[in-house]
Amino acid sequence: MTPDARFPLPRLLSRRFAGLWALMLIVAMGLLWAPGPAAASLENDRYDGNIFALYAGNGSLVPPRSSLAQSLADHRVAVVVYYLDDSSVSKQFSPVVSELQRVWGNAVDLIPLVTDPLQNRPDGGAGDPAHYWDGLIPQVVVIGSDGRVVFDRHGQVSVDAINTAVSEATGIPMAPGSGNSATLSFNELNSEVVASR
Repeated sequence: MTPDARFPLPRLLSRRFAGLWALMLIVAMGLLWAPGPAAASLENDRYDGNIFALYAGNGSLVPPRSSLAQSLADHRVAVVVYYLDDSSVSKQFSPVVSELQRVWGNAVDLIPLVTDPLQNRPDGGAGDPAHYWDGLIPQVVVIGSDGRVVFDRHGQVSVDAINTAVSEATGIPMAPGSGNSATLSFNELNSEVVASR
């Protein structure tokens, strides 16, 4: 009789411990390489994902429902917003873009565009978004149904100024009491546009 046959318990335990050690090693390695807590922030230029979903609570803005060329061909008012997902100023501006969608709905074509694909390429004419982009973000351009630029500003433009331009371009009067808005932050990530009192 062999020594292992007389005492099968140590051999059995060593196999179980080997499996247990392997499992513990896998768990420990997983804990070491696991991603840390999410660190999204309005105040940095780090990519956190879709800024409209994350910072404005509105992921329906991208991709845009219409292209600029289609909007111009259909003689619709277009509101083009140039931004970057990894820009703190774009992150802070995202609630304004969401508010434009809420206020104007289907009356205009709201076209938020990331500027990365527009850089270092030739201007393709009036139907090309690169034609209107001035190289700064965020930038808002309101183009009337006749193709005329009604509004073109960059930076933290107030929603009231944009609404006034859209009202002029569409011929739709602004709602009573509008024109006095402010962006209110309700937690460390999200903001909304509210009427000032």
